Amino acid sequence: MKILVSNDDGVNAAGIRTLSRALAEFAEVVTVAPDRNRSGASHSLTLEVPLRADKLDDTGFYSVKGTPTDCVHWAVNHLLDPDPDLVVAGINHGANLGDDVLYSGTVAAATEGRHLGLPSLAISLCGDRHFDTAAHFACMLVQGLLRAPLYSNQILNVNVPDLPLNEIQGIKVTRLGNRHRSEAVLKEFDPRGRAIYWIGPPGAIQDAGEGTDFDAVERGFVSITPLTIDLTAYDQMSALSRWIQDVE
Repeated sequence: MKILVSNDDGVNAAGIRTLSRALAEFAEVVTVAPDRNRSGASHSLTLEVPLRADKLDDTGFYSVKGTPTDCVHWAVNHLLDPDPDLVVAGINHGANLGDDVLYSGTVAAATEGRHLGLPSLAISLCGDRHFDTAAHFACMLVQGLLRAPLYSNQILNVNVPDLPLNEIQGIKVTRLGNRHRSEAVLKEFDPRGRAIYWIGPPGAIQDAGEGTDFDAVERGFVSITPLTIDLTAYDQMSALSRWIQDVE
């Protein structure tokens, strides 16, 4: 069994190191990740400049000067032959709940694996302490996917509360919640007096009711949300067709 591991926090992040070690207990693991933190990179590809990749050691770690999507794309289409059995992205430092999945490089790494025809999951720790807890559930889900594969058009987005393993309440299958509009852009000035800007923090939680990923994690459960690549709003197609007729 061969597993490709990637992330968006960088090849030296504690989360990816913990995940790779845990999966290596029962599988051949190749870890290909950005050379630095690329959080928020979403599904971007590097197209204007060449990629550079370096093998870091003899344990299967590769550093790529690019995005998480670059890493998975390069690994599957160049480095690995035959293809890996699945792609695991994480362990992300911090939650990927609700709207976060649109921006997350970790979720994008898993999505790229799915684009390339491979079973994929993204796993995030809702904090920065108990990476071993998240690794436990990653291993459990990976072994489950290998025994009983799921439908080919989905990615599993997994969020684990930052708790010791014995304090986890169980697992919930959830839907994405959502947040309010994000906070304002923060304006500052550099030493030369020129304006600089910081993207503000995410907005407060808006939809965190029962059944959402936010609610599950808040109550101490691991949240697993199935995501699909197809973004088509099928339930809106008829209404859109009628609208087009009215405006033509």
